[in-house]
Amino acid sequence: MRYEQSLDALNFFLADVRQGLGPYLAIYLLTERSWSEDKIGLVMSIGVAVGLLAQTPAGAITDASHAKRAIIIAAAVIVTGASVILPFMPSFIPVAGSQAAANAAEAFFGPTIAAITLGILGPKAFTRRIGRNEAFNHAGNAFAATLAGVFAWSYGPSVVFYVIAGMALLSIASVMTIRPEAIDHDRARGLHDGDSESADKPSTLRVLLTNRSLLIFCLCCVTFHLANAAMLPLVGQKLALQNTNEGTALMSGCIVAAQIVMTPMAMLVGRRADVWGRKPLFLVGFGMLALRGYLYTLSDDRFYLFAVQSLDGVGAGLYGALFPLIVADLTRGTGHFNLAQGAVITAQGLGAAFSVVLAETVVTQAGYSAAFLVLASIAAIGFLTYLFGMRETLPPDQRGPKKATPAFVQ
Repeated sequence: MRYEQSLDALNFFLADVRQGLGPYLAIYLLTERSWSEDKIGLVMSIGVAVGLLAQTPAGAITDASHAKRAIIIAAAVIVTGASVILPFMPSFIPVAGSQAAANAAEAFFGPTIAAITLGILGPKAFTRRIGRNEAFNHAGNAFAATLAGVFAWSYGPSVVFYVIAGMALLSIASVMTIRPEAIDHDRARGLHDGDSESADKPSTLRVLLTNRSLLIFCLCCVTFHLANAAMLPLVGQKLALQNTNEGTALMSGCIVAAQIVMTPMAMLVGRRADVWGRKPLFLVGFGMLALRGYLYTLSDDRFYLFAVQSLDGVGAGLYGALFPLIVADLTRGTGHFNLAQGAVITAQGLGAAFSVVLAETVVTQAGYSAAFLVLASIAAIGFLTYLFGMRETLPPDQRGPKKATPAFVQ
């Protein structure tokens, strides 16, 4: 396929940009600005809250727009600008404002990349390509985190901001190699498979609001991110408190460890999700999240924490690759694929926003181990909800030749 390499490069270089400062922000504010944990949590939550408010409109705009390349370019420029100017902002309000702008821009990346992929390749190749997208995304994150860790060791935490800027420029060059006419915009919104010359009109929004499986999936996404979002920042803070000068470098090590594991997990989804189904793989992701939260409480040794953090690669790797596939399954033929993505991301963003506040509050009152146990318990609840409440979403006409799904997850 002509544009396979373009999608590879776009996902690789955009990986660090679509994450923004992420957990590095907590390290920077803790070690360089000496902010308290609850103040850090508030800044991060404000950014996440603004981002989640932008998610549903971002999905609707992506569905309607025929300028999807321009959306990615504009969002990359905003995220980069917000990151680069952060070291020159001394007070709470400018820092919170910059992160709010960055998170609003980041809301466009997920739906737009998925839309471009579906618009170019169609639903039959979508599972394979989404797995490959996520694999290159995780490889790009590992590459950027390695660069950040190496340079932060010598030049300090602010070097992360400039790594993001460089990756943004390369992601813009990558998306420009995709010709606009290569994207079928009806197919990109899940309206039809591209085999017919005409397409039906998009369905009403009531179709989404009355979709029981989509609503259950939203609930599970909220639970997953409520449990997951605060874990890495908390680990970063524990590592930084052990060695302030090495905080950013140690955080990079944690990220690289997870990203290395995420890459084969994404490839596994791309190759087997049409054979095994989505449900068993999603349950494994939830289970690893609960286990990871518990294991963090057993030791503060940095090498042990690195090893536990690798489990994030299993959970988040499976989740990230399966997410657009499940949404595409549930919205097939409606013409609202990207709007539904945005709405579900909004739901999971609510969980992520509250996760950081909840975790930092528990840390302040009862310590880090108590916070990790609370997050692990939430993940266990999510696992049970998905197991008993969610059906298998893989359409029969997309199932591979060998059906090997365990009976208990049907």
